[in-house]
Amino acid sequence: MLLLLLGILVLHIAILVLLFVSTIVSSWLVSNGSYADLWQNCSEGVSSTWNCLSSSNNEWLQSVQAMMILSIIFSVLSLFLFFCQLFTLTKGGRFYLTGIFQLLAGLCVVAGASIFTVRHTEWHRDPASFGYAYILAWVAFPLAIISGIIYVILRKRE
Repeated sequence: MLLLLLGILVLHIAILVLLFVSTIVSSWLVSNGSYADLWQNCSEGVSSTWNCLSSSNNEWLQSVQAMMILSIIFSVLSLFLFFCQLFTLTKGGRFYLTGIFQLLAGLCVVAGASIFTVRHTEWHRDPASFGYAYILAWVAFPLAIISGIIYVILRKRE
């Protein structure tokens, strides 16, 4: 049972790292000499200096920012609730609340990444490819859903 709990904890921390990195790092879109993320657009200028401008005020981009931040908040709350329920839940009880918050984190990630996928051409017109932070967001989605399902199925034993 201890190995199972340790495995679930490692999975949850890995999801949190993926969410933090995908939200903070500036490589959602990558093109020749420029990077764009949820917060700013950076391009390489003269003599290898970087010119960074804040991202546009598009409503869809702000909703992607909000969804990614909410996913981090829900996942952190889920981890906190897991520890609380681990010590307060009665024998045989399920981690429903923890699982619900983790499922909400997964749903927020998929909503934000889907909006970005559909609308990114309105924001960055140059031909660009998706960067690794965007891919990490999509990787975090199924892991968060799987983790949430595991929490809902998991029963507390002594």
